[in-house]
Amino acid sequence: MTYNYRLAAPEGLEFVTVARTSELGNGERLLLDVGGDAVAVFNIAGRYFAIADVCSHDDGPVGEGVVQGTEIECPRHGAHFDLETGHALSLPAVVDIPAYPVRVVGEEIQVGLPVE
Repeated sequence: MTYNYRLAAPEGLEFVTVARTSELGNGERLLLDVGGDAVAVFNIAGRYFAIADVCSHDDGPVGEGVVQGTEIECPRHGAHFDLETGHALSLPAVVDIPAYPVRVVGEEIQVGLPVE
């Protein structure tokens, strides 16, 4: 099962403001609680990405890992995930993690969360 909410229809998402662009410089990340969900938001060369801050391998925080390009390495056991799609790219993870669409409206960074 994929959790790439970046592909979801807009009417199935609720966009929530999580920060201002001035709060998230190039190469930086924010680890947030958004509506009860742990979310990591990244600014990589002016492109914004958001993933669930939970490794699918052991439920540990993945958002603190090393980022190279649009790939993040879980700091606990080394699983790699694609920031754009949430796809698990290496063992020990075999299950994707949620990836969310991000938009900038004025100075606000907004993350699209699925409407339940």
